[in-house]
Amino acid sequence: MQGYIIRQHRARDEDLVVSIITRESLQNLYRFYGARHGTINLGFKIDFEIQSSLKSSISQLRDVIHLGFPWMLDFDKLRLWQQFIALFYPHLHQNDGIESFYFDMLDAAAARWGRQNAKRVGIETYVALLHYEGRLHDKMNCFFCDLPIEENVSLIRAFLPAHKQCAHTLDVPKEALLDLYATRSSLLLEDRDINRLWDVLLQGL
Repeated sequence: MQGYIIRQHRARDEDLVVSIITRESLQNLYRFYGARHGTINLGFKIDFEIQSSLKSSISQLRDVIHLGFPWMLDFDKLRLWQQFIALFYPHLHQNDGIESFYFDMLDAAAARWGRQNAKRVGIETYVALLHYEGRLHDKMNCFFCDLPIEENVSLIRAFLPAHKQCAHTLDVPKEALLDLYATRSSLLLEDRDINRLWDVLLQGL
């Protein structure tokens, strides 16, 4: 079985509870500490086995193989990837069974992460997620006052649109944002706008 580590939580001594997105589920597994175990970390894609235990309600993570990407040797790209993937545990942790969309989405993002601007890949991936979950607000009415937004758009958590004077946050060009929503491409957004959207993204999915 393959999956992406979206959370590691210290359990006892050096043992870990590891949360993993697979193609069909979100697995929470116990990882015993030991010198024979390879290093795992947040964001890693791994191949692994699950071993049930009669002594515990949580199964064990066994026979782990790290399926690495070359860009993981780039500290900046790895840091951004870990910031991005860590957002998925609070978003999905109450769902034991999840659709294959999430695993496939992370696979597609990881394939692009090394050869493109990582923040742009993360934002484009997030827009695809919002669309899939039916939460993409492409009607430009302000979240606070419900009036139409005629000029630039300020975004708050979950990319909810607002007037700059209502949200008191930095804005981005409306037409470029609508193009992102329609094409899943951030081409028309300047790097400054991408940094603003990334900061909003990090507030939570």
